[in-house]
Amino acid sequence: MPHFHIALFEPEIPGNTGNIGRLSLGLNVRLHLIEPLGFDIGERAVRRAGIDHWKQVDLQVHSDFDAFLAWAEGRRMHLFSKTGQAAYTQLNVAEGDVLLFGCETRGLPSEFLAERSAWRIPLPGAARSLNLSNAVAVVSYHALKCVAPSLFEG
Repeated sequence: MPHFHIALFEPEIPGNTGNIGRLSLGLNVRLHLIEPLGFDIGERAVRRAGIDHWKQVDLQVHSDFDAFLAWAEGRRMHLFSKTGQAAYTQLNVAEGDVLLFGCETRGLPSEFLAERSAWRIPLPGAARSLNLSNAVAVVSYHALKCVAPSLFEG
């Protein structure tokens, strides 16, 4: 059973998704990809990209956002956006929660964000946002500390 779920809304850059797949494998979390994807994840394409861990990733692909939302119904879902109201460090993640991140160029759908609150990663410097795989890593380690604090002792 995964500690929590990482979901990527219509990811566009294969390198980001490959990095997040490796992170998911290392943290024992399930990775959800919401189609359409900006790249091919077929066995041949993954092998050509040299991603040797992909077969081991706990992966679930959703045909579209509605299919993902149907799967997520009844689960606690946390949205992440550069326009989020509160810092992710205030978030308390529980086993089975879903962390939803938007695509690299458009983020999450604005109408979806307008109906919900989102979390942000504070950036005190001049960058407008973090790379998607970096943002997922930052938040995922915070989430892991919430669900498995013993891993961070000693």
